[in-house]
Amino acid sequence: MRTSIIPALLVVFGLGALTGCANPSVITLNDGREIQTLDQPKYDDESGFYEYEQLDGNPGKVNKDQVRTVREL
Repeated sequence: MRTSIIPALLVVFGLGALTGCANPSVITLNDGREIQTLDQPKYDDESGFYEYEQLDGNPGKVNKDQVRTVREL
């Protein structure tokens, strides 16, 4: 019985640690639209775009010139 509890506890603690890594954010565009993301968008200097993961898990990009603010939820 004790051997089955230890792996279960490790899984629970591992999942708890991973949930702390996600930082949902909102990107507000100059035209007033808001984009909700699963994590903090990363800015790519070379392309001039913010890259993020959409709520459905697909990647997304938006031009820096279109972004008014980026804030965490």
